[in-house]
Amino acid sequence: MATKKKFTPAPPKPKKPRAALSPLDKVTMREITKCAEHVHTKVEKLDKPELKFPDRSLKNARYDKKDGYFVMGRSRVERTMTVNTVKSFAQTLKMMSLSKELVEADDFATKREAYYVSKNWDEAKFDEQPESDAVMDDIEALFSLEGIMREHLRFKADEHGGKVAGELIVLDRDRESGRPLRIDCTGFGSGAYSIPSSVEHLGFETKAKFVLVIETIGMFERLSQHNFWRTASCILIGTAGVPTRATRRFVRKLSDDHKLPVYAFNDCDPYAFSNIYRTLKVGSGNAVHLNQFFCVPHAHFLGVTPQDIVDYDLPTHGLKDVDIKRARDMLKNDPFFQAHKEWQAAIEMMLKSGQRAEQQALAKHGLNFVIDEYLPEKLKKVKAFLP
Repeated sequence: MATKKKFTPAPPKPKKPRAALSPLDKVTMREITKCAEHVHTKVEKLDKPELKFPDRSLKNARYDKKDGYFVMGRSRVERTMTVNTVKSFAQTLKMMSLSKELVEADDFATKREAYYVSKNWDEAKFDEQPESDAVMDDIEALFSLEGIMREHLRFKADEHGGKVAGELIVLDRDRESGRPLRIDCTGFGSGAYSIPSSVEHLGFETKAKFVLVIETIGMFERLSQHNFWRTASCILIGTAGVPTRATRRFVRKLSDDHKLPVYAFNDCDPYAFSNIYRTLKVGSGNAVHLNQFFCVPHAHFLGVTPQDIVDYDLPTHGLKDVDIKRARDMLKNDPFFQAHKEWQAAIEMMLKSGQRAEQQALAKHGLNFVIDEYLPEKLKKVKAFLP
C-alpha cells in the first residue's frame, strides 16, 4: 500500500506592491483595529468584552417617506464574551483579521472561500457556511454606521449580477495595470454586460432618459434583442428575480450620478411587489443598516399592475394561499405599503380578483406587443406609476 504523503503548500509568491489605501480602506482598517483593541483591553483588565450590533429586523426599521427607504432604529443587540460565546467571539475576530489581510493585500475572498479559510483556525473554524455568513453579516452591521459595507471588508457573494444593455458606457479599470477601461453596453451583440460583484469603483457615461429594471431575464432579452433601449433611449437591467446587492448598488449609483428616473417592470403578484420591487426601492428589514446605500428610493413601479390585467385582458393564475397570506401581511405589517394608499388599493384589487399575472402574459397579444404597444403606452403616463 502506498504511503500517503502530507501535502505541503508551495511558498507564497512575492507580493506586488499595492496601490495606496483608499479613504474607505483606511476607515475599514481603523474600525477593525479599534474593535480588536477594545476586546484586547477588556481581556487584559479581566473584564468581559462585549460587542454591540444593530438589531437587523423589520421591527427595528421604520419607513422614512422623506428619504424614501427603511431606516434603522436605535435597538442594539449586545453580546458579551462568556464561556458559551467565546468561540463566536474568536470567529468574529478571526474574520476581522482576514478582512484586514485582504485590504492590506488589495485582494478579496468570496463568502465560500472565507468559510474554507476558517478550516485553518483550529477550534474557531466554522462547521457550516451559514455560520461564517452570519458572522460576516454581524461584522458588516457593526461597522455600517461608519459607511462600511461587506464589499469594503473585501468579501464577495457567490452570486450572479444583473445584466445590462443600452445606452451606457461603464468606466472600469484593469486590475493589474490600473489602465482605464470603457465598456460600451451597446456592443455585446446577442449578449449583455454582467454587473460585477463590486461596483464602487465604476463610473458611467450615458445620454439615456431612464433606467428600466426588468424582473425576468426572458423579458430582458426580448427587449434587448429588439433594441428597445434604442427606440426608448434607455438602459435595460435584468435582475432574474430579487436584485442582488451589486445590482441594486449599480442602479443606485447610475441613477444618482446621472439623475435618471428608474422604472420597475415586474410580474403582478405579491412576491414581485414585496420581495422584488420593495427591496429595490426601500430595502429590507434584515439589511436595514445598509438600505441607505443599496435602495433606489425614487424608483417607480411601471407594471404589471392589477389594473393592467383588466385593461389588457391578460391571462392570469389564481392566487395561492401563500400569495394571499403575503398580500395580507403587506397591508397589515409592512410600513412601506401602509404609507402609500395607491399600493393599498392595488393590493386590495388583487386580493378581490384572486388573480396574478406574469410579464409574459402580454404575449397573448403577440410576442412583441410589449415593445410595440404596452411599454410605449405605459411610458406616456409616468405620473400614474405606483410609488
